[in-house]
Amino acid sequence: MTIPALTPTCTRILMAGALWLLPALNALADSGPLMPRVVPQAYTQECAACHTAYPPGMLPAASWKRLMSNLDKHYGTDASLDMATVEQLSGWLQAHAGTYKRVAEQPPEDRITRSAWFIRKHREIDPQVMTLPSVKSAANCAACHIGADQGRFDDDSLRMPAGLTARQQRAWKH
Repeated sequence: MTIPALTPTCTRILMAGALWLLPALNALADSGPLMPRVVPQAYTQECAACHTAYPPGMLPAASWKRLMSNLDKHYGTDASLDMATVEQLSGWLQAHAGTYKRVAEQPPEDRITRSAWFIRKHREIDPQVMTLPSVKSAANCAACHIGADQGRFDDDSLRMPAGLTARQQRAWKH
C-alpha cells in the first residue's frame, strides 16, 4: 500500500494545525503540578492532615526521597509513619515526581516554597500576606488557591485572603 503525497495546500493546513496545537501540547508537557488521578489514601490522611497535599510533580524525585527518609525531623516536627506506609508513599511520590524544567533543580531544604519557580510566581505578593492569620505561611496554598487540593494553582482561581490591607488588596487585583 502506498501513501499518496500531500499537496502543498494539505501540507500548509497540517502545519498550521500543528502550530495551533503547540501551546496546548507545551501546557500538557508542563502539567507537573497537577495531582495524579490516583492518590494513596495514606497521602491524604497523613500528609494533608498538616499541610496542603502537594502534587508530587512540585519536587524532583531526590527531594521526595530525602523528605520521606527523614520524617522524624520533618521541618521541626516528628511526622514518622510505619515503614509500610513510608515505602508506599515514597514510591508513589518518586514515581510521580517532577521531571520538567520547573523542578530541574532541588530547592533549598527540599522546600517547595523556596524553589526558584515558587519565588518567581509569588514575587509580587507582599511577604506580610504570608503571615496573616488567614494564610499562616507560604506553605498553606489553599489559603489563596481554591483548587490547591486538586493540584490547580492557576491565577484564574485565586481568592483574596482575609486581612489584607487596602494597599495589598489593590496590589492583589493587579
